[in-house]
Amino acid sequence: MTRKTYTRLATEAAARITEIMPWDVPAFIATHPDALLLDIRERDEFARARVPGALNVPRGILESAAEWDYAETEPALVTARDKPVLIICRSGQRSAFAAERLIEMGFDDPRSVKLGIKGWNDADQPLERADGTALDGDDAIALIELQPRPDQREPDQRDPART
Repeated sequence: MTRKTYTRLATEAAARITEIMPWDVPAFIATHPDALLLDIRERDEFARARVPGALNVPRGILESAAEWDYAETEPALVTARDKPVLIICRSGQRSAFAAERLIEMGFDDPRSVKLGIKGWNDADQPLERADGTALDGDDAIALIELQPRPDQREPDQRDPART
């Protein structure tokens, strides 16, 4: 069996779903006021910086959050099956997987926000802190553009002086 990288899997998933560019989201929401903006980043990522009005459901609990009768159930998500669901993550990869899964679960119109919250910030769209106060885009960069530690890099890509 051929090994597929995470990036390749995400690229393949993106080809099977609908994507929306971050700068197109505000106009889309204006014409689809029932749309749900779903942030599937982990809770700590969401706490650092988020899109105002987004519902946070980490990718790891998406399937149970999208169904009734689970401890993770999110009624706003369960009842959005017939509405547009705009899914955002850090870079647009996890959201492609999530859109694909929501299609499998019977959601009519899930869309992955291409480029994720990084692209959202690059497009100068509004962000906020956990307390709801506005977050300047320049200040957000360090909070959303996380880099792997040296020990997380592929061995031949590591800086020997830093390992």
